[in-house]
Amino acid sequence: MRFLSVFCLLVLATSRVSSKPTQEKKGRVHHGKDLSDHQHDDSKDFQYDHEAFLGKEEAKTFDQLTPEESKERLGLIVNKIDADNDSLVTAPELLSWIKHVHGRWVHEDVAKQMQLYDKDRDGHVSWKEYSDQLYSHLIGEEFNDLPDKDTYRNMMKRDERRFKQADKDGDMIATRDEFTAFLHPEEFDYMKDMVITETLEDIDKNGDGFVDVNEYIGDMYSTENDEPEPDWVKTERQQFLDFRDLNKDGKMDRSEISHWIMPPDYDHADVEAKHLIYESDKDKDDKLTKEEILDNWNMFVGSQATNYGEDLTRRHDEF
Repeated sequence: MRFLSVFCLLVLATSRVSSKPTQEKKGRVHHGKDLSDHQHDDSKDFQYDHEAFLGKEEAKTFDQLTPEESKERLGLIVNKIDADNDSLVTAPELLSWIKHVHGRWVHEDVAKQMQLYDKDRDGHVSWKEYSDQLYSHLIGEEFNDLPDKDTYRNMMKRDERRFKQADKDGDMIATRDEFTAFLHPEEFDYMKDMVITETLEDIDKNGDGFVDVNEYIGDMYSTENDEPEPDWVKTERQQFLDFRDLNKDGKMDRSEISHWIMPPDYDHADVEAKHLIYESDKDKDDKLTKEEILDNWNMFVGSQATNYGEDLTRRHDEF
């Protein structure tokens, strides 16, 4: 099976500054629409909830705090979420906060990338600025013996195609908004077709323009030594038959892929807000007091990454 450890995720997150192509840096774009890269399974850990509630970078900061510090900071956050100051957090208030956190993460990520690629500091990123820095040392004539050269050429072509789609006026110079659409196409309606195209290209291994059930499963799980499929894989196969392949022809076309990765009338932030309230609302009035939130602080900000505070007794250089 293919798993990414916390360490690997940190390496991937920092690899942006080491001039790796977009596909290696970001992973498939359709995952970016979600609120976290972690699986949403509270029976294992609350990492999804932490990143949805705090943002990815802030979640890392909370990982280093003691339980007492986490609760204190959580209390301050609750004060911000309670927009009408009635000492109760409602689903709309929580939804607004989660969307704010996600928007802040996108804004901060774009700011970092602008700083990295806007070499002339004119507030824009041209395709030349981006491609020269990211690909010139990988596909230049002096690197003809590079074993993955063709792969990098293909990645550059894919990036250029996405850049052109994001670049509304066609001058190959991205404004901040256009560069945001390039880096986070899942956030923009006019980039929807590009998200579908890239998803299809990544999963459609036989190149027939569709995704069959084996390709669908192969994107998330690969067997080793002919081991039997775990139950969750069997469940996913049934999910494909019941909910992915809408016209029951044994494969997903572009429309069905769109319905899968960008389902209509489904908002990750809204679902997460209602989930947090449901799991913390002791008196079942569909609202949360600060006490109810602090009583369930593990779900909001606690972290198994630090063994709920026990590992914090170690020095930082021991990790």
